[in-house]
Amino acid sequence: MGLKANYLFAVFFLAILACSERKYEKYESNKEFSSWNKVQPIALVIHGGAGTIKREDMSPEREKAYREKLMESLNVGYAVLADGGKSVDAVIAAIKVMEDSPLFNAGKGAVFTHDGKNEMDAAIMEGSTRNAGAVAGISTVKNPITAAYEVMENSPHVFMVGKGAEQFAEEQNLELVDPNYFRTERRYEQLMKIIDSERQQLDHSSIREMELEDPFFKDRKFGTVGAVAVDAAGNVAAATSTGGMTNKRYGRVGDVPVIGAGTYADNATCAVSATGHGEYFIRNVVGHEIASIMRYGNKSLDEAANEVVMDQLVKMEGSGGVISIDAQGNISMPFNSAGMYRGYIREKGQAQTFVYNDEDEGL
Repeated sequence: MGLKANYLFAVFFLAILACSERKYEKYESNKEFSSWNKVQPIALVIHGGAGTIKREDMSPEREKAYREKLMESLNVGYAVLADGGKSVDAVIAAIKVMEDSPLFNAGKGAVFTHDGKNEMDAAIMEGSTRNAGAVAGISTVKNPITAAYEVMENSPHVFMVGKGAEQFAEEQNLELVDPNYFRTERRYEQLMKIIDSERQQLDHSSIREMELEDPFFKDRKFGTVGAVAVDAAGNVAAATSTGGMTNKRYGRVGDVPVIGAGTYADNATCAVSATGHGEYFIRNVVGHEIASIMRYGNKSLDEAANEVVMDQLVKMEGSGGVISIDAQGNISMPFNSAGMYRGYIREKGQAQTFVYNDEDEGL
């Protein structure tokens, strides 16, 4: 009886072991399938510049025009992601919509330098390789963001400026235009008002009258367009484009084309596009600083972005904001100015746009 009992016990034990192994194998198989089958979120975030944007200074017609163009930019960029496209292609598509619009200080709507010229800067960066491209001081490339992309993709360099950048763009068969293409009367009038105010050394009340007549007069230091995205492969990208600062002199270049300042992307942390007073964003290396706080401070995207924009920049009296996204699709859009043209889209037909600082972004 003892031998038979031992035999039955051994059979029973082996049966339990076999069952457990099958359950474990099934668990591992399900875990692998679950990981493989996990849906990677796709999302796109854009901005059209930050500054003293207030309801009382904005006509309903102009606000409607801005929101419609932001919506168009979001939908065009998201279509790339929804079709399985790369984040870098999505941000370019979104940026080009805004560059082609006279509403924004980039491309067609670029502001004027003191000498009455339009000089544009742009940058792009992809998070998977941290490859980047940037251009500055160009006046003949219809879509400056495409020039930045060509620098990234088809040259050993990161940053090109002026005539050299334009020559390279021509060699890459980009669309070139006469510099007069970028001239808009509204932007030229802004330049004339600023020059006139400097000549006359106007008092505060006179300047306020100009601001009420033209709300964009006060924000001559601001004005940029930007986009960040994450694609179905979990890769992030950032792109930014600008006409710079109205009445700028001496070949001034802001933060937009400075990789790590106005534009930055790294899959391990986030993608960032900035808008504001560029000198402060360069000195704070804003894009890279947000990524560094995430990496070394073990903070979330929103915590890091707010720490930089709402604390570090404010202490230095630097005004503006950022849009940012991480590989998990988390979004943060902090700004310390009165308003920022901005928006995001996570699902087709669900684009959201915002202008003022009291709007609920639902993030």
